[in-house]
Amino acid sequence: MEISAIVIGLVLFLSLCELNSALEVSAGLTEEKTGAGVSTGASSMKCKLQGTTRLPVFSMDGDYTIGGVFSIHTYKHTVMHNYITLPEPQKCTGRIDSRQLRFSHAMVFAIEEINNSTELLPGIKLGYQIHDSCGSVPLSVHVTFQLSNSLDPVIYTGDNCSHSRKVMAIVGESSSTRSISMSRIIGSFNIPQVSHFATCACLSDKQQFPSFFRTIPSDQFQADALAKLIKHFGWTWIGAVRSDSDYGNNGMAKFLDAAQKEGICVEYSESLHRTHPSSRIQRVAEVIRRSTAVVIVAFAASTEMRLLLEELSLQPFPRRQWIGSESWVTDPKLLSFSFCVGAIGFGIEQAVIPGLREFLLDLSPSKVAASPLLTEFWEDAFSCRLGESAVIDERLCNGTEDIQTLNNPYTDTSQLRITNMVYKAVYAIAHAIHNAVCQDTNSTAQCDKFTRIESKQVLTKLKKVNFSRNGYDVSFDANGDPVARYELVNWQKSESGSIEMVTVGHYDASLPEGREFRINRNLTWLEGSTQVPVSVCSDSCPPGTRKVLQKGKPICCYDCIPCPEGEISNTTDSLDCFPCPKEFWPNAERDTCFLKSVEFLSFDEVLGIILAAISVGGACLAVITAAVFFRYRTSPIVRANNSELSFLLLFSLTLCFLCSLTFIGAPSDWSCMLRHTAFGITFVLCISCVLGKTIVVLMAFRATLPGSNVMKWFGPLQQRMTVVFFTFIQLLICAIWLGLSPPFPMKNMSIYKETIILECALGSAFGFWVVLGYIGLLAVFCFVLAVLARKLPDNFNEAKLITFSMLIFCAVWITFIPAYVSSPGKFTVAVEIFAILASSFGLILCIFAPKCYIILFKPEKNTKKHLMNKN
Repeated sequence: MEISAIVIGLVLFLSLCELNSALEVSAGLTEEKTGAGVSTGASSMKCKLQGTTRLPVFSMDGDYTIGGVFSIHTYKHTVMHNYITLPEPQKCTGRIDSRQLRFSHAMVFAIEEINNSTELLPGIKLGYQIHDSCGSVPLSVHVTFQLSNSLDPVIYTGDNCSHSRKVMAIVGESSSTRSISMSRIIGSFNIPQVSHFATCACLSDKQQFPSFFRTIPSDQFQADALAKLIKHFGWTWIGAVRSDSDYGNNGMAKFLDAAQKEGICVEYSESLHRTHPSSRIQRVAEVIRRSTAVVIVAFAASTEMRLLLEELSLQPFPRRQWIGSESWVTDPKLLSFSFCVGAIGFGIEQAVIPGLREFLLDLSPSKVAASPLLTEFWEDAFSCRLGESAVIDERLCNGTEDIQTLNNPYTDTSQLRITNMVYKAVYAIAHAIHNAVCQDTNSTAQCDKFTRIESKQVLTKLKKVNFSRNGYDVSFDANGDPVARYELVNWQKSESGSIEMVTVGHYDASLPEGREFRINRNLTWLEGSTQVPVSVCSDSCPPGTRKVLQKGKPICCYDCIPCPEGEISNTTDSLDCFPCPKEFWPNAERDTCFLKSVEFLSFDEVLGIILAAISVGGACLAVITAAVFFRYRTSPIVRANNSELSFLLLFSLTLCFLCSLTFIGAPSDWSCMLRHTAFGITFVLCISCVLGKTIVVLMAFRATLPGSNVMKWFGPLQQRMTVVFFTFIQLLICAIWLGLSPPFPMKNMSIYKETIILECALGSAFGFWVVLGYIGLLAVFCFVLAVLARKLPDNFNEAKLITFSMLIFCAVWITFIPAYVSSPGKFTVAVEIFAILASSFGLILCIFAPKCYIILFKPEKNTKKHLMNKN
């Protein structure tokens, strides 16, 4: 429809161009034939308008004329052209739109108010020509051409027909589509157009519409405001309905762009128009009924919304939260649809125009009878006929009808929104004319009503107007748009049960980012609830999960997937999970990172307490044994087993028991170096003593052989030197280890993901295994010597005891290696402590327990005679 309308406009425009050319030629021929016979003189030209003149519905002569175009009727009578006879003048049909009638009277009121003013255009009378476009693009184009010329069929101009008596400016239209058609025509003639209700953002393009202005904000601002409103309430899944017109299509396109930036998804987007067949309206209604989106954004004109709501009311359907554009959400005629309670949208700010209501109600019978339009309005409002026009079964108006008793949009001035836009448009044009023809000196203005001005001058001055009227500022930016200010309107149910529009907030696009929108009253939602409805495709993903889009669906439809191990998300609707820092681990819900639990073998836990107790007990046992030996140091069994090496061995065993305590507790730099070196040195000292005792046994046996003098080579000094030598080698190995790459404390986070193991790193694994290998080498050497001496013929052969002790020692440390390597965490330390304690107990029990038994419980065997007996 919009395309055809534009085509019609262009055709008419080209026709007018051809008509003007024809008129110029015709006028020239007429002048050439008549010469100076023209009554206005030889310099004048007579121009005759072609076509049928359409009379305005309201008009008044003045020094300067302002045009007005309003859709007072809703439909145009369709005429089938036969292209044989001249078409009849187009007629309007349908009911009168009382709201549009109020707009037209508001223009008349503003002009009369200006004519009575002593400050604005003093001494100058403004005239007006107000036309009814019947909501039709062709008629809008027709009256636009007519306003560009004159009502007179024949006019006289100075030199050519281009200087017809056109209007200074035009107020209108009430539709974006019709305003576009009008602006494309009058823009070529530099006639300014100020619309009160055309909101399409496309009209801000000064390349296409250089003479277009408006007092109502562009839909670009409304689209942004609606997107922010929806985002404010957390709605991400909506339906979209629009008028299939420039207003609806462009407005919805701007809204969808803004909504996409806010992360809002659209389940469906449907369009409808009042000229569409009923099946199309039914299909849109069915889409709404089947949808899952609770919130519906309707960027539609009130006419299309009425058709849609009437269709929806025929069948029950799930209640929906309506979000409306200004065009319909502030229309009082739609408040009758009770299922729309809770609707919310942006409306133009309310205003108070003093004296307007009295002017609207000042309709005397003579005024009504003088105007066919007012007569039609009167008869329709009171359901009677004026004069002799009544037919059978129709009531004649008897004169008792009182317009003040009417309850319709014409008389309703409780919420003047668009009416104030008309009022401001007239005043803006008046200020532009004032600035063109008047000279302001001090506090007075001098105006010359005989000054001839062109509409182009008014256009230039209109760009610069800046004034206040009734507390509202009026100015235009470079695109001809005003400052965007809206009221947030909510349909609420009153105490009487009726629905009324309540202002609950404001939106001011001139304020800084983030402060434009505010709500200052409680809102009512669908079905009168005070709880904000929920409209989402998928519920929000809680912390600990991430969003995964559902294949083939919009971004608002997703699944919530738990974060993988070791990762968290701590926000709602997180797109990704992120890993915790190195020393942290997620909680069970995977929404917070906590410090990992630190694990080490401590003195506070049962295992640590048991091992510490055994270690201390072993040390006490070694001390007790040494005390027994010291008490009976003169007894044969103590003297026979090399008491000096025995005491040194008991001392080293005490150190072996105690060194296991260094493995318990939190590792530190000193404890890590001490535990391994102390363990290595004390065990070498211990094995060296055992080795010395074994050699003494062997040497003593050899010394008893005839001619043997071997004991002089292995006396007490040599025994001490042997122990010192073997121990010094271990000291040297440990010193090199500590000097090059000593053990150090470390946090092992590779064994358990959720636990930090505090342990001592070896520093140099080679150094550790050299220390351990040296101990093993001495133990094996001692074991071999003990095996060789185990069958000596003494009654009490210490070599047997040493053999068993070395057998246990070697078995413990052979099994220690795989257990040490495979044990996790703190159990590695426990295995090492166990090996130390087991081998230490093996030595003390195998070597010293039998001797203590004899000393304490079998003293009769603790004699030299008994010890010297041969087996």
